[in-house]
Amino acid sequence: MMGPRQEAQGALFYEFSIEGHVPPDHILRSVERFVDLAGLRQHLAPFYSSTGRPSIDPELMIRMLLVGYIMGIRSERRLCEEVHLNLAYRWFCRLDLNKQVPDHSTFSKNRHGRFRDSDLLRHLFEAVVARCIAEGLASGQRLAADASLIQVDANRQNSTPQTDWHPTSINPEDAPRAVREYLATLDDAAFGAASPVEPKFTSHSDPASQWTGARGGPAYFAYSTNYLIDTDNGVILDVEATRSIRQAEVGSVRTMIDRVNDTFGIKPERLIADTAYGKGEMLDWLVQKRGIAPHIPVIDKSARKDGTFERAEFAYDAVEDIYTCPGGKELKQSRRVFTTPRETKPDEDGMLRYRASKGNCDGCALKPRCCPKEPSRKVTRSIYEPSRDVARAIAQTKQYAISCKLRKKVEMLFAHLKRILGLNRLRLRGPYGAHDEFHLAATAQNLRKLAKLLPTPPAARPA
Repeated sequence: MMGPRQEAQGALFYEFSIEGHVPPDHILRSVERFVDLAGLRQHLAPFYSSTGRPSIDPELMIRMLLVGYIMGIRSERRLCEEVHLNLAYRWFCRLDLNKQVPDHSTFSKNRHGRFRDSDLLRHLFEAVVARCIAEGLASGQRLAADASLIQVDANRQNSTPQTDWHPTSINPEDAPRAVREYLATLDDAAFGAASPVEPKFTSHSDPASQWTGARGGPAYFAYSTNYLIDTDNGVILDVEATRSIRQAEVGSVRTMIDRVNDTFGIKPERLIADTAYGKGEMLDWLVQKRGIAPHIPVIDKSARKDGTFERAEFAYDAVEDIYTCPGGKELKQSRRVFTTPRETKPDEDGMLRYRASKGNCDGCALKPRCCPKEPSRKVTRSIYEPSRDVARAIAQTKQYAISCKLRKKVEMLFAHLKRILGLNRLRLRGPYGAHDEFHLAATAQNLRKLAKLLPTPPAARPA
């Protein structure tokens, strides 16, 4: 029998509960257990006036931002529409049906003001990391680091070539916010001071970004998001926004390791990274200054393609500070004998030069295979060679092979960041905009990790 026609009839009273309409297995229901914003109002109190009209609840704004990054909603206009319509989003934001959703402009006003002044998003990220550590998801013994390029909201047509760009001619009072942030970070090691080399092009809308073609395709403007993760469960322990250049990315790892130590008391046993972090200075910092085992491939350019002897075929004597060639002759830094011994100094690249005697090389039968086009053989040695040797020795162990597999967890997080959360292009401009987006995205990833590894226990069935 056909049922009666359903007609919409307005009722005077409704008995409705949002709680009952959110599925038990919804991602936000699992995430809600780990969102602790109890200290949020106290943290922001100094940045609010004691008089005037009451503001929008900051906890509501943070919860809405978390919904946007957890669910991959990139636009704040669309986020407000989705929270207005979606019951699960309203439930997570603790917004009743008769409550109005804040306007999208509220986020911009607070982001550029009290949120950045108080470094609120950093505070929120560290609170979630502390929860991950408290739940036993991160031991802090094996850390991995890497960086990924994120395209910025800028294009080639609105840019200036290197020869025509003059930062000193910019008036900060008339410049947009992103340009003022660029001027403020010119001496920052993560941005302007990372390298003396100027980029080929500089964007007018976001001049702190880097013009890069690192992916092998068409070049574009980008920032780098740098992750320091615990390899136990892929928890992000720290995140840093930098210019997309190797010097800035390597420097950010030092910053993150020290900051994790200061904030959480984590002293890792090893650091896992790819060859970009295998420069001698970085390895020496890990081994000598921090006591961390570098599970990192060493950058070594001593290999030769002409078939002559490589540096690895020369034996080094640390006691005498000499090299011995395959023919049994000695290579020294200096062959002159001074009454007062002189200190040998490295060159600007930190390299020491060892030279063989011309007389020994002229009468050597191995000269065609050693230095056929030179009077005598020269060998260079980095001042960081002891630390490089430590990294080379680690590379021969079974633990290093395991570390190579664990390193993929960082790449998986970057893939999740771009494919699932949709952060393949930044929406906010300037170094602080990149800082905000990267911290919110890392917070969302850690919350999703908590929800996945610590699921909501099933409700007990009534007897």
